[in-house]
Order: sequence, then structure tokens, then C-alpha cells
Amino acid sequence: MAATTTTTGTLKPRMWMGGIEPMKASYGKLMMWFFLISDTFTFSALLVSYGLVRFSFPSFAGTPEEFVFSPAYWPIPEKVYEAVPFLHGIELPLVFVGIMTFILIFSSVTMVLAVEAGHRMDRNSVEKYMLWTILGGFTFLGCQAWEWAHFIHGTESGSVVREIVNGSWIEKTIYGANLTENQYGPPAFADFFFFITGFHGTHVFSGVILNILIFYRSATGFYDRRGHYEMVEKVGLYWHFVDLVWVFVFTFFYLV
Repeated sequence: MAATTTTTGTLKPRMWMGGIEPMKASYGKLMMWFFLISDTFTFSALLVSYGLVRFSFPSFAGTPEEFVFSPAYWPIPEKVYEAVPFLHGIELPLVFVGIMTFILIFSSVTMVLAVEAGHRMDRNSVEKYMLWTILGGFTFLGCQAWEWAHFIHGTESGSVVREIVNGSWIEKTIYGANLTENQYGPPAFADFFFFITGFHGTHVFSGVILNILIFYRSATGFYDRRGHYEMVEKVGLYWHFVDLVWVFVFTFFYLV
């Protein structure tokens, strides 16, 4: 039997599966929060693991200008992420990833505007801001794809490393990075980079697909017929979470 409640005055309880809504949140929004909390634990575990491995290696004692890629030292971020598309040979440390971060934050702003327009039942504004959000997501993914390609390809000069083969030391030149070796430093550096940024990129891609679905349903009047745009708000929570996680990924990988 469904639960019943009594009210006094003009108060009207908001029903949630037969009862009062906890924290005035609908079932869908509450489930989205549960999912985001569980995803927070996953990203936290990955970043904590990265931090533990990162600080298990000694830091380079010299200046950044003197730094040379070596398996003995964890690489300095501004020496690894210094390339910008179409500006070949020019060292611009962290400029490109800064642009990526700005694009993703900008898409979060347009998502806020889409949610606000949904509250006003303004279909045209929802479509406009969702389109900008989708464009921002695709642009970020394109930038990340270029960064991965550059990271895998490596520098033209590569890095010379020494290793023992059949009891004797030999020198070899390593170009770029993969899951077994990389020219920038310890193999774990590339492993974490590929896994964590790839895991986040998968979330961004999933968010873009959801945003496209929201845009399509808005354009066809689905939410007008339903009488509310709550789904825009629920997907907006996911998109803001993806943006917030990137802030931590950016801090761990590119600034520390």
C-alpha cells in the first residue's frame, strides 16, 4: 500500500515512488548522484595510485633547463607537454593543455545555461546551449586525440637509454611512449597517462553521446510534451562531474 501523508496549510508533499522525496530530489537525480559518488571513488583510487608511484621516484635536482629524460627520474611536466599543433619546433609548456581545459570549462558554462533554460521551458535556448556543449565536448576529444598521437610519436631526437642485455650494457634510442617503455621516463609514467586520461576521455565521449540525445529530444519537442526538462539537469550533473574530474587530472599530471 502506498504511504500517505497529511499536510497543513498550503504545503504539498512532493511524491517519490509513493512517499516524500528525500532531500527534495527526484528518483532520477538521486540515482545520478549515487553513480557520480561511485565514480568519484574510482577516479580517486586512480589518482592516489598515481601520486604514490609518482613520489616513489626521486625528483630531478637541477633546473628544468638542465633536465634530460631518464628512467631514473619522473619527468617534469613542462618538458613533456610543450607542443602545440601547427607551431612545430616552438616550446610552449602547458599551453595546449591549458586550451583544452578552457574548452571543457566553457562547455560546462553552456551546460549551466541549458539547464537554466530548461527550468524556463525555453526550448530554443536549450537547443542552442546544448549544441555549444556538444561542440565543446567534441573539440576537447579532438585535442586529446592529438595529444595522445604526439605523446606516442615522441620527439624527433628521442631519448638514449642504457640497459643490460645478455650481461652487457647497451645503448638504444627510444621514441615516444607505449605501455612497455617511453622516452620520457619510467614506464609507469606512460601507463598512468594512457589509463587515466583515456578513462576520463571515455567519460567525456559518453557525455557527448548523452548530450546529443538530449539535443535531439529537445529539438523534437519530447520534453515539452513531457512537461519538464529534468533530464537536461540530470545529464548536466554528469557533465559537470566530468569537468571537475579533469581539474584534478590536470593538476596531478600537468602541474605536479
